[in-house]
Amino acid sequence: MEMSTASTAATRAGVLVHPGVSGKRVHFSVRKGLGGLATAPRLPSSSLSAYANSMAARSPVRRSLVICKAREKLDEVKVVNDSSWTSFVIENQSPVLVEFWAPWCGPCRMIAPVIDELAKEYGGKIACYKVNTDDCPNIATQYGIRSIPTVLFFKNGEKKESIIGAVPKSTLSATIEKYLDL
Repeated sequence: MEMSTASTAATRAGVLVHPGVSGKRVHFSVRKGLGGLATAPRLPSSSLSAYANSMAARSPVRRSLVICKAREKLDEVKVVNDSSWTSFVIENQSPVLVEFWAPWCGPCRMIAPVIDELAKEYGGKIACYKVNTDDCPNIATQYGIRSIPTVLFFKNGEKKESIIGAVPKSTLSATIEKYLDL
């Protein structure tokens, strides 16, 4: 359905003037769905067939408005805390990358998209987690984290290497590759 810029404001308000419905207003409700907003038109019964006919005439091929983002969610960096640390990191059989960060840390915000990209690229080969040092100071103390961001690499529950600071993606990729070959 094509809308002009003028009708965009009306659409946000829940009213759409659609030319295929004899100039009548089409009301729709906006409701929260999985991952965003979904709209459902509410048409008067007399206008329903006119609306359907106008839409069928405009687009002979039915297009889906649903975009699956499940693949993106699978590869995201997951949050680990005191209670899940042992099961997610220590007992994990695959190599594990753990980023120690805090929400107020500027360099942490710079490296976060890099960690997300690596989690997607190496999905299924490594596990990527992040630990908020403000929420879990015990884990940070246990591993001697004195500066953030710090990225630790674990293999078979053993800490293998640490990288401190907002480093380039190539540095992290090289380290990941090193532990994939072991």
